[in-house]
Amino acid sequence: MALHAPRPSSNRSVDRSFVAPRSRWSRFTTALAALVGTAVVLTGGATAAHAEPSVAEIEAQIDRDWNKLEPVIEQVNAVRGQLAARRKQADALGRQIAPLQARVDAALGQVGGLAADAYKGDNLSTVNALLGSRSPGDLVNGLELLDRFAHRQHEQVRSVAALRDELAAKKKPLDEMIVGLARTEAQLAAKKKQIDAEIAKLEKLRLKVYGKGGGGPLRPAPCPAGYPGGPAGAAVKFACAQIGKIYVWGAAGPDHFDCSGLTMAAWAKGGVSLPHSARQQHGVTKRISRAELRAGDLVFYYSDLHHVAMYVGDGWVVHASQSGKPITMKRVDDGDINSYGRPG
Repeated sequence: MALHAPRPSSNRSVDRSFVAPRSRWSRFTTALAALVGTAVVLTGGATAAHAEPSVAEIEAQIDRDWNKLEPVIEQVNAVRGQLAARRKQADALGRQIAPLQARVDAALGQVGGLAADAYKGDNLSTVNALLGSRSPGDLVNGLELLDRFAHRQHEQVRSVAALRDELAAKKKPLDEMIVGLARTEAQLAAKKKQIDAEIAKLEKLRLKVYGKGGGGPLRPAPCPAGYPGGPAGAAVKFACAQIGKIYVWGAAGPDHFDCSGLTMAAWAKGGVSLPHSARQQHGVTKRISRAELRAGDLVFYYSDLHHVAMYVGDGWVVHASQSGKPITMKRVDDGDINSYGRPG
């Protein structure tokens, strides 16, 4: 009996029943892969377009912005110092003028009395009495007396006028100074508002990086175990004791400091008076070389002298760096050094 092979037509029919679904799945997976690939490309493009800046980038931006703002702060500190000095001058001038004002008031009172007498006709009565004198001698004596009285009145009036002019001459610069002080105070108030707004922007940037954790950990603080003696020792000891306190612009203690406020307060402990301005502190300190640098000396940074720190030895300085950050240590070369100064 002959054997027959399976009919090819039935096999082809079965094969077609399985090929079709595979073909549809293949087409689906291919399309899905393409869609996913497109989504990945779009997502990648969106991420690149809205990438958040890194911590390092934000810190760099804060530093750039701060280096633009700190010169303004130090300028305001300088103007505040000048304003305080002008107020003292105005007060001193006011005290000098007070006795002169009292003399003018008293002299004006006397002249007013003379005017009242003349208005009442007292001088005319005197003349009538003289004309009725019993002898020519009495008349001559009376006329001499009247002349002396008129001369005295004239001298009193002239003295009052001179005092009045002296008072006006002394009051003029005082009045101009008071007007100038008021104008400067208004300008400072406007500048303070601007500085506060700029600092608020920087604080928002810092919050993006650190949340409410501030500006990162303190750097090492290797203040010397044994401080140098004398005024410099007192200044260094004070500066190191402020580490960890938060920078506030315009502040000079006891709870907050800015850069020049810290060095000013520190050297005040050593009995040396410094102005509240990095540039002005540069102007009143002795220039020294890097090789001469010793604890207590000041290190000035940047070409416009808008930052100052205190050298504490071993290549370290203490400084109040920027708003919202604590007073801390840094290596002396961490920054664009301008020069070195020695107070006292």
